[in-house]
Amino acid sequence: MRHGNKEERKVKKGFLFIKKTIEFFYFKSEFIDVENIPEEASLIIGNHAQLHSPITTELHFPKRRYTWCIGQMMHKKEVPEYAYKDFWSLKPKWCRWFYKLLAHIIAPISEYVFTNADTIGVYHDSRLFTTFKQTIQKLDEGYNVIIFPECPTLYNEIVNEFLDKFVDVAVLYYKRYGKCVNFVPMYNAPKIKKVIFGKPIQYNPNIDINEQRVMICNYLKEEITKIAKSLPVHKVVPYNNIKKRNYPMSK
Repeated sequence: MRHGNKEERKVKKGFLFIKKTIEFFYFKSEFIDVENIPEEASLIIGNHAQLHSPITTELHFPKRRYTWCIGQMMHKKEVPEYAYKDFWSLKPKWCRWFYKLLAHIIAPISEYVFTNADTIGVYHDSRLFTTFKQTIQKLDEGYNVIIFPECPTLYNEIVNEFLDKFVDVAVLYYKRYGKCVNFVPMYNAPKIKKVIFGKPIQYNPNIDINEQRVMICNYLKEEITKIAKSLPVHKVVPYNNIKKRNYPMSK
């Protein structure tokens, strides 16, 4: 048992070293309108901004939190296929061989980092129930849960469409604990080093879940868009991994 505890501490120290190293080299963003996050644990819904939002919230999020993480990035055998397809499949053909190789190189690192960070694995198969179960447990323990639900389909120049099943967490949370969870919009603007929180929308158990998925997702996308457009004009870091010269401008 002592040996196990020693190994656990060793792993944690290794992860903290990686985290501190990234924090040293990575810029720090200003978190604005944090008061829009309710006192009770909430679901924080934000734009992905490629890797910027996961990194920024892992390093500097101002409240207790767990973050949804793609489950494939937590298992080194599944990392290469997922990482290449999601991050680098649109790269020019002449250099794709390099990114296929890179996807294999990062696999053990990805597993190590994401299994030691405060993450909840997200799956799109029968394991999704485990994702939801862990999420409502963390909410009950007082943790906010951060979700980046964008998919490759464009919504507008600021944010992509959302995969909407995350809204169902609210149903399970209400059934289990009798509480209506809030969804808080969050916009990350890496180019101007700001993260802004909008006004929350609360789950309503009296409205059909199919209707609420649409209503809540539309509200969050529109609020994120409104926040972005309220800021000084800046380059938007998109979900899709496109060339930097093609990044859209907020207008």
